[in-house]
Amino acid sequence: QVQLVESGGGLVQAGGSLRLSCVASGRTFSSYAMGWFRQAPGQEREFVARINSDGGSTSYAESVKGRFTISRDNAKNTVYLQMNSLKPEDTAVYYCAVHWDYGLGPGVMDFGSWGQGTQVTVSS
Repeated sequence: QVQLVESGGGLVQAGGSLRLSCVASGRTFSSYAMGWFRQAPGQEREFVARINSDGGSTSYAESVKGRFTISRDNAKNTVYLQMNSLKPEDTAVYYCAVHWDYGLGPGVMDFGSWGQGTQVTVSS
C-alpha cells in the first residue's frame, strides 16, 4: 500500500505561483504513474494532470494546460505540480494519487491511494 502526503498549498494572489509536492512511501514509487486532482466546495473531484512512471509522458486538463506542469523525481519518491498564472477558479483542495494504468483515461476510478489533500486558495 502506497501512502501519499501532499504539501505546498497556501494562499496566493491571482497571477501568482505555487508548487505542490507529493511524497510517497514505499520502494515501488518508480513503477507507478501518478496524478493530481482537485476538488472545490460543492463540486466533484476533477482531474488536473498525470504523469507516467518514468516521467516521459504527461497529460493535462484543458483548464490548466499551459499554466500547470507535472513532474516527478523517482529518486526522491516525489511528484510535483508547478502552478503558474493562478486564477481564483483554481481554488480547491488538491490531491495526488496513484494512477493504476496510464494507458487508461484519467477517470477518477483509475486512481487510488489518495493523499489527504492540500488547500490552494487564489484571491482576486
